[in-house]
Amino acid sequence: MEIEIKVPPIGESITEVTLSSWLIEEGDYVEMDDPIAELESDKATLELPAEKAGTVTFVASEGDDLPIGALVCKINTAASGGAPKAKEEKVEAKAEVVVEASTNTSKSDSYASGHPSPAANKMMAENGISANDVSGSGKDGRITKADVQKAIDNKKAAPAAKTEKPKPAETTNQAFSRGVRKEKMSRLRRTIASHLVNAKNNTAMLTTFNEVDLTEVKAIRAKYKEMFKEKHEIGLGFMSFFTKACCMAAKDLPAVNAQLDGDHVVFHDFVDVSIAVSTPKGLVTPVIRNAESLSLQGIEQEVRKLAIKGRDGKLTLADMEGGTFTISNGGVFGSLLSTPIINAPQTAILGMHKIQNRPMAVNGEVVIRPMMYLALSYDHRIIDGKEAVTFLVRVKDLLEDPIRLMLDV
Repeated sequence: MEIEIKVPPIGESITEVTLSSWLIEEGDYVEMDDPIAELESDKATLELPAEKAGTVTFVASEGDDLPIGALVCKINTAASGGAPKAKEEKVEAKAEVVVEASTNTSKSDSYASGHPSPAANKMMAENGISANDVSGSGKDGRITKADVQKAIDNKKAAPAAKTEKPKPAETTNQAFSRGVRKEKMSRLRRTIASHLVNAKNNTAMLTTFNEVDLTEVKAIRAKYKEMFKEKHEIGLGFMSFFTKACCMAAKDLPAVNAQLDGDHVVFHDFVDVSIAVSTPKGLVTPVIRNAESLSLQGIEQEVRKLAIKGRDGKLTLADMEGGTFTISNGGVFGSLLSTPIINAPQTAILGMHKIQNRPMAVNGEVVIRPMMYLALSYDHRIIDGKEAVTFLVRVKDLLEDPIRLMLDV
């Protein structure tokens, strides 16, 4: 009997996915619920499981855009064995050809043997590592991220092969490279592009700037970071201070935490903060729910959890749905100043930047202070300039006197 495996319903707003990669080879035998393919939606990547045990015949190809309900592959449930179809290997010998038949199936014969997990596959592609260079230590011999990292470390540690010095350019007559390559945009990248263009074209976006002196925040971190980490098993970063400050400022200026719905403005009595996270596939914005009710510790734990899930490609649609306000930290990449684009349908986004020691006039004297430029992009249809500037000044004041974050004043 042959059954059809189709693209399952993923979410209300998801109508199409991309078959980003097969996790098995065609003809492999799989057990029920084994992952057979990786599907990429607008917001997340998920694995497609086998609905029955049997051998798999591909219908769709990697890179295909498939609507919900489209046929992906077929499974022949009449097949038996539990091991993948053996790959034929031709071995040439000088005198004779010897063929040995194996009487039992080892762990390395599993369908997962030599196949990387989605996260490991990305690391391999980024570092030019092939499956032949990696020994899988995961379940049934599957290649894990740790295996890839070990292969990368070994590659770096290996002595560089001696190469002949190239001849001078004037004697080689070799032209400079002018190679061109063309790659299809991933579904996530296409979605990001569409959202950014829509935000630029469909909002009255404006950006206001300020700068904040982080002397006191850095002093608190320096004084308590070891105690904080020992007690909560997590570092005390800057994001928790900024998130807390934005939540408190949003209480006084609710339009910054609102959304436009036709002729109505939707206000929220909670702050679900979207945190911009860079992943191998692009920028995503997972959400910290009810951030206004969390302590610095709670915010740091949520940020770390979402960052790890983003890095490993495990963010789900539920992780990224909603969000009433966004914080983007370009400073971790060295950005000194930028104008972030609104994460529609939200009305505002705060851009954090690089902390840089600069001379500042304080009490009539020039002193060196750790300064950061802040940028608030906002939808001028809902937020007036006065409200935007007041919000940003409120955030600045809270960060320059961070005790107020704990006292809620």
